Amino acid sequence: MRPHDEDIAIQGGFDYAWDNGIYIGTWGSVVDFDLTSEDGLNGSLELDYYVGWSSDVGENSAIDVGYLYYDYPGDSSVLEGDYQEIYGSFSFHDLTVGIHYSDDYYAESGTFFYYYADYSLGLGDTFSLDFHIGLNDFDDKDVFLSDGDSYVDYSVALSASWLAVDWSVAWVGTDLDGGDYFELDDLVDDTIVFTVSKSM
Repeated sequence: MRPHDEDIAIQGGFDYAWDNGIYIGTWGSVVDFDLTSEDGLNGSLELDYYVGWSSDVGENSAIDVGYLYYDYPGDSSVLEGDYQEIYGSFSFHDLTVGIHYSDDYYAESGTFFYYYADYSLGLGDTFSLDFHIGLNDFDDKDVFLSDGDSYVDYSVALSASWLAVDWSVAWVGTDLDGGDYFELDDLVDDTIVFTVSKSM
């Protein structure tokens, strides 16, 4: 799902971490899932709240586990957009593999697992080439997807830090077609995402 139907999306977050590895945070974004009010999934804001623990587990390796709650305050009550996940990941050098689990995913679509791998290839002191692939595995295909119970998402991004700002241009896509997602072709087409971010 695209964050704001190919329009500009304003996003921001706040994190706090303790020396023992425990952290808390929140993140927000404007969203547009391009669904009608009858679907009950017509909110224009996403707010995420999370708490977790991360730690090094040896040279060049680390683990991260936590709890994440997704809140869509603008949704109506026809379908429940809000949902929760628990997650865990393991990183070794520039490779990260992880899993997310939800007992009742977005739009009341039941049990959901997300398996993913990320790899970042450094290109000198400024640039990096970042690869991502994920498997979205659903329990109830009839609620969220029309003719399948899983799909793959992927992205390739070129990132850089310049003028104390982080820049990224990414090619993002899935193996879905329009018939898989409520027959909305423009929501599942591959696209280019340009991101400008600043960490304080």
